[in-house]
Amino acid sequence: MTKLVIPVEVEALEEGGYLAICSVIQGCHAEGETVAEALENLEDVVRILLELQKEDGLPLPEGLEKLEQGATIKAQLVVTAPE
Repeated sequence: MTKLVIPVEVEALEEGGYLAICSVIQGCHAEGETVAEALENLEDVVRILLELQKEDGLPLPEGLEKLEQGATIKAQLVVTAPE
C-alpha cells in the first residue's frame, strides 16, 4: 500500500471547532471539535476520495507526494504557552 504526504491547512471556525482542508483533492475537507479530530476525520475523507478516484480509473491528484521509507515529514504544531 502506498503512503502519501498530503498538504493540509487547519482553521478555527467562528462557531467553534476546526476545519481541515486538503486543497489538492477536490472536495476534501472535514471538521472536528479539536485540531486532532479534524485531522483524523480528514484522513478518512482522503482515503475515501482516493479510493473513488482509483475505482474511476483516475490518476492521483497532482500535489501529493509518495512517502519514501525513512523519509522525514515536516509539520507545524500550535501550542498554547503560559504568559
